[in-house]
Amino acid sequence: MIGASVSRNALILGSFAIATAATLALINNATIDRIDCNRQAALEASLLEVMPAERFDNNLLADAILVEDAQLGRKVQHVYRARLANHPAGVVIEATAADGYGGAINLLVGLTVEGEITGVRMVPPHNETPGLGDKIDIRKSDWILSFNGTSLGQPPAEKWAVKKDGGAFDSFTGATITPRAVVGQVKRALDWYDAHRDTVFAQAADVDDTEHCDD
Repeated sequence: MIGASVSRNALILGSFAIATAATLALINNATIDRIDCNRQAALEASLLEVMPAERFDNNLLADAILVEDAQLGRKVQHVYRARLANHPAGVVIEATAADGYGGAINLLVGLTVEGEITGVRMVPPHNETPGLGDKIDIRKSDWILSFNGTSLGQPPAEKWAVKKDGGAFDSFTGATITPRAVVGQVKRALDWYDAHRDTVFAQAADVDDTEHCDD
């Protein structure tokens, strides 16, 4: 009798454990999917900040290539290609300034197909000093908008620096390292695109980051 009771209790506990594990697995999978969808939505919003929606009609996330080049500041970066009516319209380049005051600063650099900047944004998180270096964040300052409409040659190459270094771009009071790093990396992204513009649209897409996240 005691043995049967123990066996029955063990069976009940085992069944409960299996059911609990299955429920947790389902919840975990659903949570991971939601996190991925939230990340995708945040990226799409960031891309639209540097590449206005009226400039393209394709899916930027699905039309991306992976690039490994020291000019972009990290081992592998995405380059999102914008097309309008199946014609090249621009790119959004991921680039990382490794020489920020608090460490690496991740950027998105939007360009027309001709190479004019449509927008630059810092991609959180960053470790720049609050109240000083964090003015690269559009939520803290409009400084990052000073890149809009610039390109190689406008300003001239020697002016792609902060004013303290003889360049055309403002720095922040008490903080020069951060804007210097961003200006330098944006210029390197422009140089990279100028060197690769003839081939960047010809490559097959390397990745498809899209998810089914409608609901």
